[in-house]
Amino acid sequence: MRVKIGYWAPQERYDPSTLLENTILAEKNGFETVVTSDHFHPWFHTNASSGFAWVWMAAVAERTSKMEVGTGVTAPTMRYHPAIVAQAFATLGSMYPGRIPMGVGTGAEMNEMPLGFGWSKFKARLNRLKEAIEVIRALWSGEFVSYEGEYYKLRNARIYALHKKPIPIFVGAGGPKSAELAGKLADGLLTVVISPEHYKQTIVPAFEKGAREAGKDPEGMEKMVELKVSFDEDYEKAEKSCRCWMANEVPNVISLPISDPRKLEELGKREGGIKAWHVTTDPEEHVKLIEEHIKLGFTRIQLNSSSPDEKKFIARYGKEVLPYFKEEYGENRK
Repeated sequence: MRVKIGYWAPQERYDPSTLLENTILAEKNGFETVVTSDHFHPWFHTNASSGFAWVWMAAVAERTSKMEVGTGVTAPTMRYHPAIVAQAFATLGSMYPGRIPMGVGTGAEMNEMPLGFGWSKFKARLNRLKEAIEVIRALWSGEFVSYEGEYYKLRNARIYALHKKPIPIFVGAGGPKSAELAGKLADGLLTVVISPEHYKQTIVPAFEKGAREAGKDPEGMEKMVELKVSFDEDYEKAEKSCRCWMANEVPNVISLPISDPRKLEELGKREGGIKAWHVTTDPEEHVKLIEEHIKLGFTRIQLNSSSPDEKKFIARYGKEVLPYFKEEYGENRK
């Protein structure tokens, strides 16, 4: 299975038009896929944005030619009914066949609580996600569907604008329960590697267990990883540009009932850090980082850059990083 190197487009970091410009530039420089965050509130408040991912995705797909355009991740559970998610992505898939993957997850407090939802325990959120995927799959069959679950109900529902090619579903997972669900119900896994040991000893066995229980071969399923990177010739500038993301690094932040980006930002300043960010002045260091993750079995590498000059990052990596991977692992390999 060949490896695709993609661009992660954070809605929080740039306004939608600038993010669109960056992504168009990314395709021109050789990035094959783009994954965008799907949030209502951003992770921080100062100089933040938070565009609506689905509208933005349509603009990207129209302005690019081959790039796959997906989410990392959509939560099809509370603010979105899974039937509406199924309709939205089927519509995108019918307009841009073969170019629309979908990442799904259990949600985040800053997206659901502002719309009046309570914040459930993880088990309930995971059960919601399981039902949501079942609803989406059923509706993508093109048949009239009735469904009676604990969280969702359908009464003779049918989607008429169906995708022309299959839409792969990736489940975002940071622990064994989500990873098992990914193997069982999805087409692939989306994760961030906390440590190689955690990934190999916890995530992979759970993912493979779920796949085998569903009668699937886990070796034939895709695995996507988000790599958080920042590049600049000035190390201090490259490091400083990551600090807006410090709330992401607060332990177990996803379980805290905090939805106000101002509070998340303050929490990050008190308790967070930038340990997950790979900061460098030399793109060759990120070549090694990417290759380490390919050797872990990932087939899709999504580079989430918080570089101080994003266009420079895209151009430099298009020239100095991507050609190696296309030659060794991608479309140009012999």
